[in-house]
Amino acid sequence: MKKTLLLLLFTFVFTQIRAQDDLEALLNAGQPQETDYVKYAFKSSRIINSHSIENVAGGVLDFRILHRFGSINGGPYQLFGLDQANVRFSFDYGITDRLMVGIGRSNVGKEYDGFVKYKILRQSTGQVNMPISLTYAAGTIAGTLKWADPSLPEPPFGYRMSFYHQLLLARKFSEVFTLQLTPTLFHRNWVNLNTEPNDIYALGIGGRVKINNRLATTFDYWLVPRNQLQNYNNTLSVGFDIETGGHVFQLHFTNNRGMNEKQFITEGNGQWLKGDIQFGFNLSRVFTIR
Repeated sequence: MKKTLLLLLFTFVFTQIRAQDDLEALLNAGQPQETDYVKYAFKSSRIINSHSIENVAGGVLDFRILHRFGSINGGPYQLFGLDQANVRFSFDYGITDRLMVGIGRSNVGKEYDGFVKYKILRQSTGQVNMPISLTYAAGTIAGTLKWADPSLPEPPFGYRMSFYHQLLLARKFSEVFTLQLTPTLFHRNWVNLNTEPNDIYALGIGGRVKINNRLATTFDYWLVPRNQLQNYNNTLSVGFDIETGGHVFQLHFTNNRGMNEKQFITEGNGQWLKGDIQFGFNLSRVFTIR
């Protein structure tokens, strides 16, 4: 008798639980799903040289120091490039979570640069199922080197200006792997050779492979069709991202000493197989302004 009562009690409780679950499922079916946006496709707003789809958050200032040594084929006399140094400083600010601006200055060519970057689409699941992230970036670079030949008239300052437009398309395929493509139009007001066009078309290919919560490997490659530039080698950079609290420390090797878009897209001349490889690092420190 007791076993029969226990069996009836268990059946009643189980039936009530199933009925409650079915009712909750029915009620939730009529409610809109939340949108789950993909986070941390990259851990920095730059892959190595290139913009990534990530922005600094609204109200946050990102102070960045990009440092690049000389080529390792300089040998012991140049301490394998450590005697030489190129630097770029920059300040990037998030106006909103989707819109950021930045300014920078490189000692290579004594060039100043500025950019604006806006997130158009964000990879997500749930109510909004978006398979990719899409960001638009545009910027300008201005050289300020002294005119090299005083015997010739110096051209107007506008000739020192360059401009670029980019679409950043990325997908985080898993918690481990992210891939980004960056089709780019770059315009130079001044070209050194009449045989070279003012407009350059290029494709950036970048990615991130997560190793653990603090460490990831990255790569950054710029493909420029050979019929556009003479004496040019595509820029390839590989490195590591190390996250330490408020810092993202990027160590990398590259065949280009330049650190703005004009330099690493249109002025690549180093060859990996000949030892034209520079070691460098990017250091980022963020400050919450508002």
